Amino acid sequence: MTTFFYRAIAPDGKVRTGSITADTDKLVARELRRQGLTPVYVGAGEKKNLVLKFPGKSGGKRRDVLFFTQELSTLLTSGVPVDRALSITSELTERAAFRLIVSDILRVLKGGKSLAESLATHPDYFTELYINMVRAGEASGSLAAVFERLSEFEKSRDELRNYIISSMIYPALLACVGLGSILLLMNFVVPRFASIFADSHLKMPLPTQVMLETSKAVQAWWWVVALALVVLFGMFKSYVSTQDGRLHWDKVRLRIPLLGDALLKAETSRMARAMSTLVANSVPLVQSLGISAGILNNRYLARALGEVAQGVKRGEGLAGPMRKAAMFPPLAAHLLTVGEETGKLDQMFARMADIYETETRSAVRRFTSLFEPLVILAMGIVVGGLVLSMLLGITGINDVSM
Repeated sequence: MTTFFYRAIAPDGKVRTGSITADTDKLVARELRRQGLTPVYVGAGEKKNLVLKFPGKSGGKRRDVLFFTQELSTLLTSGVPVDRALSITSELTERAAFRLIVSDILRVLKGGKSLAESLATHPDYFTELYINMVRAGEASGSLAAVFERLSEFEKSRDELRNYIISSMIYPALLACVGLGSILLLMNFVVPRFASIFADSHLKMPLPTQVMLETSKAVQAWWWVVALALVVLFGMFKSYVSTQDGRLHWDKVRLRIPLLGDALLKAETSRMARAMSTLVANSVPLVQSLGISAGILNNRYLARALGEVAQGVKRGEGLAGPMRKAAMFPPLAAHLLTVGEETGKLDQMFARMADIYETETRSAVRRFTSLFEPLVILAMGIVVGGLVLSMLLGITGINDVSM
């Protein structure tokens, strides 16, 4: 038997918390429903975990939207009316800023607007895909099912994003530590070593001389290099902020060895997950493609998806234009061909999303597994070269003294 802590909604709309001892969380949820409560969270562990399930002060917009979607999905599935579900979600939200957003959505809804129109008043939080999904759910009377799909979509996207970020933290940290170590040696260790030769007036070995001259250059001109890097970064940011510049940079990124493959697969999975969610809820295909193009981070791929939409408009189907665009992985077009033949496009898009989310993780692992030893090797060569140059200098001094 395990002690499960829960958070549930009572018939009067009040939030109830407590604990129940049972074998599984499903039995706890069943007992709560028997008592007339709507379970929002059931989990084992210390009571503080109740708070960890909700976005705190460090959470961003993405986590707020995920929380909002999961709560509405749970409440609407339990038969709670939309306005009451929004009110309860507002009470459950612990971030004051997002609580105001939910309260404003409820205010607009009570003013006579639809839920989709109410969400559209906050475009910084809710994307075009999200709003169109809700609009389709309202039109078909399946709002609870739509929020369940949106919850799965947001959760999948959040998990993939977190995986990529966490995988890249260590290589980035390793590169920064390596660069910092080299700069520390060149600015503080090598200059002190150089004072030995300055006092002895001995002829230095060539490697030692190169090391000392490099150290002098770093000390004298580091600010010029730093300023040049800042200027170049500013010029780069200005260039990629233009439409042509962004297209060119996104095209170049896809051609970077290993990393480009990971980026392509990540964007393919993002597109497929969005298309699966939209098509399954009867959003028109051309409109779905336009919305999916809008959520892609790579503008070059987004433009290619726009060309696919034009092909669909011309009556060429979906798989043919996708294959003609030659931007997405070949398997994508094959899966869509099967989807068109069987009339199960939404399932094929879902399958595609699952495949390329797995492929993205594999591609990221390949990149990091190669990048990490390369950084370590580069650090070893540079630091080893510095140490060898110092040893050659010390050996030269000992030879003269003997």
